[in-house]
Amino acid sequence: MGSPFIQYRRCDRLVGMTTIGMHYDVIPGKEEEFEKGFLAVIEHLKTVTGHIESHMYEDVASVGSYVILSQWDSKESFEAFLKSEAFAKVTAWGRTEMLRGRPRHKVYLNQ
Repeated sequence: MGSPFIQYRRCDRLVGMTTIGMHYDVIPGKEEEFEKGFLAVIEHLKTVTGHIESHMYEDVASVGSYVILSQWDSKESFEAFLKSEAFAKVTAWGRTEMLRGRPRHKVYLNQ
C-alpha cells in the first residue's frame, strides 16, 4: 500500500487536466501510413510542455476510423501547442490525401 502523500499527489494531478479526443477517418489503404505518422507525432508530443500522454485507438467496427486521446495539464497548454511551429511540423505528414473527411475534435475538462 502506497503512502497517503503519493495517493494525494496522483489525485491532485488530475484536477484541471484536459483530455482531447481527436477523431480521424482514413482513406482505405492509407491506414498503415496514418498509424506510422501518428506514432511519430506521439514521440514528439513527449517533449512538449503541458502534454501528459496520448494513445491511438482504431474502431474495431469501422476499419480506418481512429480516435486519439491526448491528455494535457490544461486546455491552455493544448491550445498553445496548436498555435506553435512545432504543431505545424509534426502534422505536415498528414497533409497528403489520407483522410476521408475533416478531423473532429472534442475537449473534455476534468475540473
